[in-house]
Amino acid sequence: MSEAPTTTAATTVLSVVIPMYNEQEVLPALVSRLRPVLAGLGVPYEVVAVDDGSTDRTAALLDAFRLGWPELRVIGLRRNSGHQAALTAGLDRAVGAYVVSIDADLQDPPEKIADMLALARAEHLDIVYGIRADRASDTGFKRWTAGLYYRLVRRLAGPSVPAQAGDFRLLSRAAVDALKALPDQQRVYRLLVPWLGFPSGEVTYERAPRPAGQSKYPLGRMIRLAVDSVTGFSAAPLRIATWLGGFAFLVCLGLMIYTLCAHAFQHTVPGWTSLFIGVLFIGAVQLVCVGLLGEYVGRIYTAVQNRPTYFVGHDTAARAHPTAAASMVPVAPTVPVAAEAPTVPVAAAVDAGVPGPTAAPAGEADPSAPPAHRLRQRS
Repeated sequence: MSEAPTTTAATTVLSVVIPMYNEQEVLPALVSRLRPVLAGLGVPYEVVAVDDGSTDRTAALLDAFRLGWPELRVIGLRRNSGHQAALTAGLDRAVGAYVVSIDADLQDPPEKIADMLALARAEHLDIVYGIRADRASDTGFKRWTAGLYYRLVRRLAGPSVPAQAGDFRLLSRAAVDALKALPDQQRVYRLLVPWLGFPSGEVTYERAPRPAGQSKYPLGRMIRLAVDSVTGFSAAPLRIATWLGGFAFLVCLGLMIYTLCAHAFQHTVPGWTSLFIGVLFIGAVQLVCVGLLGEYVGRIYTAVQNRPTYFVGHDTAARAHPTAAASMVPVAPTVPVAAEAPTVPVAAAVDAGVPGPTAAPAGEADPSAPPAHRLRQRS
């Protein structure tokens, strides 16, 4: 178990990271609920709002709220990089001893942040998950797909993945630093965080309906998240492709025996249907296997490119403290130059009785003397 982060009154105890994309409808309600909760904690905090390249008035509203809320910090990404990439940008720049990640749609209650922080401090936990005990506000299709997703990832990644846990969680500074040290580019924090193995706890809540706006996780993004989760944490799909290939080989072997028997008894025309079905089946299995291989090769290609998952356009913390940003610029150290020894005239040195710095011992030639003087000494 890692030790609880030690903080002082001058440091930031809590950072709340909120990735958002086109959330102008729900943003006022979010601020009105989140600010009183954080103010009631009685600890220094910051709110890190990551604008994931919004095309509506989200950025303008955030700048307006900052005028009366100095704890609000806005990080603007240059383009829409995705929910997990925006969450990564917030975690990379959060400075709190504890970091809470929460979505902007208010389906996860901000009031539970106080319970998370209290539980982490009381039991010295590094991770506190927000568990959705009731999802009655979601549609039946979404509840069914979410249940299927969690059953799948728990089967592949292990039972350490908590069921019905989204991206509403609290992390200690040790857990955040461990996540930042991982080389993964296509990150799925629902699986990465449990994989760390840090001491964890749970806080349950009822998932509320979205008060305004539309969901930013349509079916296409949910499928993409599921594919990234499976291919990023398990090689089971490759083994499935191997089993499919073995099954297809057995089918081909049976069809071959059937074809030879039909040819021997001169019943080749009636076998056209089975042959046609067999060809279709084998072609489908091959395409599935090639697709699975392509997913893994694509991940290898992305890892080899080593491109950053996001680009920060601006960070209001840097604008608020320009001197701090300037102090981060490395300055070449000043090398002290040794003072030159004063040149003393030879005659003055002889009169004063001071020996020269390169005076040679008696009976030896002075190596610094000119050649003519050396010839006179030899003579």
